[in-house]
Amino acid sequence: MGFKKQIRFLHKWLGLISGLIVFIISITGCIFCFHDEIKDITRKEWRLVESQDKPFLMPSILQEKSKEILPDYKQSMVSFYGKNRSAIVYTYSDNQNRYLYFNPYTGKYLKTEDPATDFFIIIEYIHLYLLLPDYIGKHIIGSATIIFILLLISGIIQWWPKRRSDIKRSFTVKWSAKWRRVNYDWHNTSGFYIAIIAAIIAITGLTFTYEWVGDGIYKTFNFGGDKALETKAPVIDTTKFATNKLTAVDSAFVATMKLQPEAEMIFITYPLQKGDLINTGAYPHTLRYDHQSNYYFHPGDGKLIQSQPFDKKSLGLQVVEMNYGIHTGQILDLPGKIIAFIISLITAALPVTGFVIWYGRRNKSCKKIKA
Repeated sequence: MGFKKQIRFLHKWLGLISGLIVFIISITGCIFCFHDEIKDITRKEWRLVESQDKPFLMPSILQEKSKEILPDYKQSMVSFYGKNRSAIVYTYSDNQNRYLYFNPYTGKYLKTEDPATDFFIIIEYIHLYLLLPDYIGKHIIGSATIIFILLLISGIIQWWPKRRSDIKRSFTVKWSAKWRRVNYDWHNTSGFYIAIIAAIIAITGLTFTYEWVGDGIYKTFNFGGDKALETKAPVIDTTKFATNKLTAVDSAFVATMKLQPEAEMIFITYPLQKGDLINTGAYPHTLRYDHQSNYYFHPGDGKLIQSQPFDKKSLGLQVVEMNYGIHTGQILDLPGKIIAFIISLITAALPVTGFVIWYGRRNKSCKKIKA
């Protein structure tokens, strides 16, 4: 068996094994691409507010208001998403989570959201875990993603034209031919055109499943190093730990605003148990989770313990933290999301067109045997 025949055999069976999972991953990725834009249109009553020329309320005020609404729930984090957006207090109780929306200027309660019933979060969980327990589903998704990368490589090897005269034909679809030929050409050419971007999306997606992928990216861009060491949170003396004060959270919030005055989006985590710190994050753009700066504050008095502004982080950590933005296309704003959507849609079509090619050849072989 020649080299290309071996590659074709490998490509065929890897495609049949992973095709359905790749289709599900890709189509859910398509749907999720514009979830923020769709939710802004369909849920604007509680996601958007009128921008005002005054500061946001302190996190402690929103925390107290959320306690009044859900007294049996604990508050884990509050996020301010922008001047014209509501603030969200994230709460939990046992295995249930609730998101409470407030006007960040007046504290007016707007909505309680159950993420377990949210359409886009369900889509996200299908994309990440196939709605299976995460320790099972993520490995199925991860394995299918690795196979998909191998399919891209083996597909390009098969596509590679043997002769110069075949180059033009390899880059185009013969639309005037019969539908099976059109399907074959489309499978080959579309796979080639999207290969690089699809591979980047796949590799960045693997970081959500396997920590070693993120570590590998970190070491590649830093020429070595230890990501865990750079991202390690500071440790405080718990013997001197005082009762958590809401003023400490407010102090941390004010300090973060001063350190990052241009930030459009800020989150603050509450210390939930002894030894926890107050962690804040600041992002330069609304609903874009890249170029983040992180700060750690003492839970007793709110004093700054450690700073990690984005420009002081290593290149490897910067790239790792831009992973989500690269994976979803957010890093290039709307044009990036459109690119991610188109690539995901074409990727979803590849298993379908590939199956049609395999089924057509199999059917043809069966007819020959019968004849």
